[in-house]
Amino acid sequence: MRDISKEFPGVKALAHVSLTVHEGEIHAICGENGAGKSTLMKVLSGVYPYGSYSGDILLHGEEVRFRDIRASEAAGIVIIHQELALIPELSITENIFLGNEVRSGISIDWRTARARAVELLARVGLHDDPDTQIKALGVGKQQLVEIAKALNKDVKLLILDEPTAALNENDSQHLLGLIRELKSRGIASIIISHKLNEIEQIADEITIIRDGRPVETLDVGRGEINEDRIIRGMVGRSLSSRFPDRESHPGEVFFEVQDWVVRHPTVSERFVVKGSSLTVRRGEVVGIAGLMGAGRTEFAMSVFGRSYGEYVSGTIRKDGAEVELLDVPTAIRHGLAYVSEDRKVLGLNLLDTIKRSTVSAKLAKIARRGVVDERLEHRVAEDYRRALRIKAPSVEVGVSTLSGGNQQKVVLAKWMFTDPDLLILDEPTRGIDVGAKYEIYQIINDLAAAGKGVIVISSELPELLGISDRIYTVFEGRITDCLDAAEATPEALMRSMTSLNQKAYDAYAASSE
Repeated sequence: MRDISKEFPGVKALAHVSLTVHEGEIHAICGENGAGKSTLMKVLSGVYPYGSYSGDILLHGEEVRFRDIRASEAAGIVIIHQELALIPELSITENIFLGNEVRSGISIDWRTARARAVELLARVGLHDDPDTQIKALGVGKQQLVEIAKALNKDVKLLILDEPTAALNENDSQHLLGLIRELKSRGIASIIISHKLNEIEQIADEITIIRDGRPVETLDVGRGEINEDRIIRGMVGRSLSSRFPDRESHPGEVFFEVQDWVVRHPTVSERFVVKGSSLTVRRGEVVGIAGLMGAGRTEFAMSVFGRSYGEYVSGTIRKDGAEVELLDVPTAIRHGLAYVSEDRKVLGLNLLDTIKRSTVSAKLAKIARRGVVDERLEHRVAEDYRRALRIKAPSVEVGVSTLSGGNQQKVVLAKWMFTDPDLLILDEPTRGIDVGAKYEIYQIINDLAAAGKGVIVISSELPELLGISDRIYTVFEGRITDCLDAAEATPEALMRSMTSLNQKAYDAYAASSE
């Protein structure tokens, strides 16, 4: 890619960016959210067609002009977006061959398609029945289906946008191993990722983009490349610490969940939360750690107005009095807020502007006699845009046009506007660069300093250890332990995340009696 520039109304997303990728190379692209990484890859893959940008794309030395994504795929360039392009209700086979069906005359040859799907799945190390619906698979397996789909298109250059953002450690390592295997077959890969430790271990070269402009390309093979070196290129300065300093002064317990039990929303005999208890003090940051599927999100959503599953039993006390949070509006009125791990589906209405999104959770605060005060709405949204440093020309911009990190800040603004006593953050920094992470950690610190309680659910143990006062661990729907973060270690957390310790077992047995 030579001298690529791309503009949107009011925003220059890319300015004279060049990128070279060699056959069989793993090339990483790093940069802060909004730096232009995904935009550059959408230009390369035909999502933004020729004519909508300036500059040249050369493949094997010949200029190519992709009019759409189908044209780039025909040339062997396949992109896998952060939000996977799979249809949940269709089978693995149907998804792999969607738009590229195996035909026999005027009909689809499902027998041949299924047999070929088995071969493709074996190549990516997935051995599930190809008739399995996508919605029955975890995110890690869905990523493998996407790669199998790419291999079916005779991929020469595979683009992966945040491929491990939603994966646990085991699934992440399996996926990285597969990318190395593709490299051994001569398939080149471009990876966009904020997980710098993964970038270090897998990339051959790293290109850093800042504010839509190229900064430098680093040759990993030459050594002297570490996370601090990459961060300095991304943000233009060194981060002396990944986590801002905070003095912790927790007050009294003001929020308690006791013996919380919840059934699965559709499988009534399955319990997703099993007799779990938790407390939060004012001015305290409480972490929740657990492997994917352990029940962390299910616990948080069920507490937040019973927005997940079927409530069975348990009590919630706030400021010493028992409260029944029967629905989300009631939870909001009692001072709770919940930032979902899925910002695009549960956190935002992607048809809305920044302005409308910011005030949407509590319109009464900007209404006069039941009518929204549009001037006040704009002022409030603009205040949050500046305070949270949301990168956008104005609050009238649609949230769908923002980068993932800036979308996350809009979600935070929405719930901060409700002035909650307890803010529950579910994977608040997923898919966000180190600079934006630092800003979100500072927001969490500010909330705690103001006497709020904060619960943070995260798959990144260093993150929990860096920002929490105490950390609860969850295993198979049960809270198994609570550790003081100052004394906890990743090994101790992992031990409690992968087994039901004796203390938790005794407590659960006593509650069952």
